[in-house]
Amino acid sequence: MVSGQAPAIVTQADCPFYFDLLPGTIGPDAQAIGQGCVYPSTVKTVADQLAAKGLSWRGYMEDMASNCQRPAQNSFDQTQTATAASQYAARHNPFVYFHSLIDSGACAANDVPLGQLDTDLASAASTPSFAFITPDLCHDGHDSSCADGGPGGLGAADSFLQTWVPKITGSPAWSEGSLLIVTFDEAESGDASSCCGETAGPNSPNPGGTTQGNGGGRVGAVLLSQFVQPGSTNATPYNHYSLLRSIEDVFGLDHLGFAAKPDLAAFGADVYNAP
Repeated sequence: MVSGQAPAIVTQADCPFYFDLLPGTIGPDAQAIGQGCVYPSTVKTVADQLAAKGLSWRGYMEDMASNCQRPAQNSFDQTQTATAASQYAARHNPFVYFHSLIDSGACAANDVPLGQLDTDLASAASTPSFAFITPDLCHDGHDSSCADGGPGGLGAADSFLQTWVPKITGSPAWSEGSLLIVTFDEAESGDASSCCGETAGPNSPNPGGTTQGNGGGRVGAVLLSQFVQPGSTNATPYNHYSLLRSIEDVFGLDHLGFAAKPDLAAFGADVYNAP
């Protein structure tokens, strides 16, 4: 969703052990070859692209204790399981898996706890050009109950959206032509279907993981924008590489990894359908 890199066997397992992807040589379609979790600095993300163009970005992670919180190098990830004290999951924070962001200090500067979003939304000047927001393991809709005893499931996800969507759409920057995308990383267990010509990368024969299929299954997305007709629906299939390509198109960026596939469609007039 941020780099166009295909899955590796280790990343499909949620990176329980935090170590570099090696050897990390770059192959066809700009894919890094090897196994591991943390990509070499030669692999870029949309965050790198935005910074190179002088545009701002930030990741906002619920329940993260400190900027760019990640496991120690070559150690087990202690955030794999939620606790009553913290329900942050490093595996849902894409920016901690790229040396291009970690080594440059960009991750420490721009990958922040969710509470910072309130402050940043206060003015258009402090609102980043691109924001990636991740709920914690309670509010992401995955678990039926939360580690802190609170309710989980879709009710918790709805509560999260009811809190943050009005803050975003009511912020000063929103009226300047913003787009809010609400989507998911995977479908229900057992659904590993795919679309849009998705192919395996060099590091895993089956992008769908251990289940039968080629992808992460069918998920939905909701888009809010002055350029999207309210209440409209769209049955055109897109995958996460399409999403990355569409974001890059908004900012006039080149396409990374599998987002650069020549036959991959990006959002067009079928999505931006407002009069």
